[in-house]
Amino acid sequence: MLDAVTVLSMLLGEAVDEGLIGANPCRRLRLDDGEADERPRASAWQVRDMVRRCSGGDAVLVVTAAYTGLRWGEPAGLGWERVDLARGTITVDAKKGALHEVDGRLVLGPPKTKVSARTVHLPPFLVDRLTFHRSERDHEFVLTGATGGLHRRSNFRHRVWLPLVEGDPVRCWAPILPGMHFHDLRHTHKTWLIEDGVPEVVQYKRPGHRYRGVQGIYSHVTHVMVNGMPDGLQARWERSVAVVGAGTAATYGGGAVTAYGEDDHIKIVCSHFAPTDAERPVDVDHQPAV
Repeated sequence: MLDAVTVLSMLLGEAVDEGLIGANPCRRLRLDDGEADERPRASAWQVRDMVRRCSGGDAVLVVTAAYTGLRWGEPAGLGWERVDLARGTITVDAKKGALHEVDGRLVLGPPKTKVSARTVHLPPFLVDRLTFHRSERDHEFVLTGATGGLHRRSNFRHRVWLPLVEGDPVRCWAPILPGMHFHDLRHTHKTWLIEDGVPEVVQYKRPGHRYRGVQGIYSHVTHVMVNGMPDGLQARWERSVAVVGAGTAATYGGGAVTAYGEDDHIKIVCSHFAPTDAERPVDVDHQPAV
């Protein structure tokens, strides 16, 4: 692929030199050559410990993202009218299914792509957690900030996410997964689906990806596939909360904390390069990733 683009770029460069075209469209083209940095994914007990470090709605946001694979803007803009606790589902609406930040304003709009409008089935523990969360607050939106307003991604990143994964000496928190972005919870979720043997068509459908090619045309999600999928997620959560002392005790900043070693997780390649610019729209997976 890269060789073909190189040849095409050379030909178009010659055309520019001959005055046949005004510019070479390949000049600034960047392709994924397969050498992208690997992105971390968390184990279930690492997610559990992230959740334990949060309070209230922040904990619900983190655990919901990890166990549904939703993009940031989807849970951040989620209204209770799109949560069916009886059926155990979240619906991402085609018109107002994601929170966007436009010129400093938070607005609801369409999710990333057409196939992102979908119904996401929840494991039972998450239904219970959302039910309890709703009983504690009377608000139009499911997941709000500390003052009851909608989350701004950059604020959540600095206030909640970075201390969770990077550690916080003030609170005697050791790092869990330094360098992990909020978007990596989607990769974590996809990895869990693979480990649980979930059919590939569901692996694409659940996070809102298009299943391309001939398989995408002839493969369809069935009730049998969907009904069985939350069971694996439920079992994963139950195993994680049953584990006591999963890490090793360590002293950090004067308190007992959990220390995490480099071998506590594996990494997967991310096709969406995780950026560091926090000024881009909140719903865009490519940037920012935290």
